[in-house]
Amino acid sequence: MNLLIDIHSHLDHELLITKIDEIVIRAKNIGLKHIITNGINPETNRKCLELSKKYDIVRCAMGIYPRNALKKEAESQLNFEDFDIDEEIDFIRKNANNIVAISEVGLDFVDGQNQQQIEDFEKMIKLAEELKKPIVVHSRKAEQKCIEILEKSNLKKVVMHCFCGKKSLVKRITENGWFLTIPTSVVRSEQFQANARNVPITQLFCETDSPYLGPYKGKWNEPAYVIESYRKIAELKKMDIIEVVNNIYSNWQKVFE
Repeated sequence: MNLLIDIHSHLDHELLITKIDEIVIRAKNIGLKHIITNGINPETNRKCLELSKKYDIVRCAMGIYPRNALKKEAESQLNFEDFDIDEEIDFIRKNANNIVAISEVGLDFVDGQNQQQIEDFEKMIKLAEELKKPIVVHSRKAEQKCIEILEKSNLKKVVMHCFCGKKSLVKRITENGWFLTIPTSVVRSEQFQANARNVPITQLFCETDSPYLGPYKGKWNEPAYVIESYRKIAELKKMDIIEVVNNIYSNWQKVFE
């Protein structure tokens, strides 16, 4: 069962990077073929690129996370340095052959709607269109707005990461032919269990969002734990786990290869 994929992780995170060698070994041992590590700003985009060059199963995605959300999170940890998004777009463009997706991008309206976020997201959509790359979308408290903006684009290879919107929006996503991820927290999340039941297997991916959304209480997440998403999908859909693995690998081939 060496066709497992963790479609979304943050291997550059300080909780993981100091143990990255053993994390990659554990991922290989459980059967991971690909891990996508996702950038969220200039610094992490470069770290993800380095990791993808060092480890054969690690693939790089680059993006710009909503900047005011980045700033808010950074205030409690480190000094936030704003950046020129157009300069970063040029960097991503120059590395188009080294990335598998534009990610992590999207909207985060936890503190209310933000026009800069919308403008940044639209730029990242245009970049994905230009580079003909899939896009992986963060949509916290902005699910409908994200869908509306994406529907105006020409993108077909859209992956909604950790989507927590209403059932009607999940239906809209599937009708658009897009994909949803099932994170490892599905073991206890009714929202993600419902998504796993209701979305066709041909439109699902599994992810960890490492080091977040772990399946095991008191433990940070890592790519090897993505097996729990596969197991839960198999249980909920009453499918053999090998069938789930093969279907999701087929989705990978359609979207990322």
